[in-house]
Amino acid sequence: MASTRHRHWTRILIALTLILTLALVGACPRPIEPVVPVPRTFVDDLGRTVTLEKEPQRIVSVAPSNTEILFALGLGDRVIGVTTFCNYPEAALDIEKVGGWLPFDLERVVALEPDLVLAKGAHYPKGIAALEEVGITVFVLAPKTLGRVLANIASVGEITGKGEEAIRLVTTLKERIDAITARTRPLTDEQRPGVLYVVWHDPLWVAGSGTFADDLIIKAGGKNIAHDLVAWAMIDLETVIARDPQVIIATHGAAGVRDVPILGVTAAFRENRIYLVEDDPFSRPGPRLVDALEQLERLLQPELFPE
Repeated sequence: MASTRHRHWTRILIALTLILTLALVGACPRPIEPVVPVPRTFVDDLGRTVTLEKEPQRIVSVAPSNTEILFALGLGDRVIGVTTFCNYPEAALDIEKVGGWLPFDLERVVALEPDLVLAKGAHYPKGIAALEEVGITVFVLAPKTLGRVLANIASVGEITGKGEEAIRLVTTLKERIDAITARTRPLTDEQRPGVLYVVWHDPLWVAGSGTFADDLIIKAGGKNIAHDLVAWAMIDLETVIARDPQVIIATHGAAGVRDVPILGVTAAFRENRIYLVEDDPFSRPGPRLVDALEQLERLLQPELFPE
């Protein structure tokens, strides 16, 4: 009888042991499988399809505007190389230089071993081809309008894993732009002054259609008298006089336009509406273009801002 009871409890003990063992096995976490990066493809402003094997961590910017976009997205810690012209924000001054932006120093870029180079349209085809020949991934930003600048910011955010930050930045910038166009859109043609945007004075180089300066003028409530020209182009003095700009906007590099005597007959000279603006915010297609737009609106449409 005792032997029977012993066998009975032995079977129960074995059963409980098996149940406990199975429970423990089931509770043990499964080995974590390594995450394999999935290559992603993007299309840049030149229509090139660019494939990235992973999120870039070592970025070289070969244009000041690209540098400003990267920093605006909080990517300064990933930027390992910039041009000698990249002076904003101040933190960019401490980053290793890879020469001028056109051309940049190919050997210096290669030595930094970047996994992404942000380039400009002006680097095509020579500079971009040289980088790709040594296996460096290049993404090109070449905006011609303020809308494309916002699209570029979104693209850089998506490429670098800063998509949410890019959405917030683009949303804020767009709200500021919309506030301006809400004021200037109702203006009649007569209320829009004729504007000449000058980037060099001897000979006169001005902004034509297809430039972000042309886009800024329209959004800020003006008319670009050189709109019929394509991109950045020369214009003769006789044409300027015939079109009689009411406002002349000149970057500091073109300050000499104020000393061209023949232009003294234009409305801009007679009414003292020749404005010098800081080169960088007006010439770099990055976030600060919206600052430039706000300044330009006040210059072209001061009556919209009563004291």
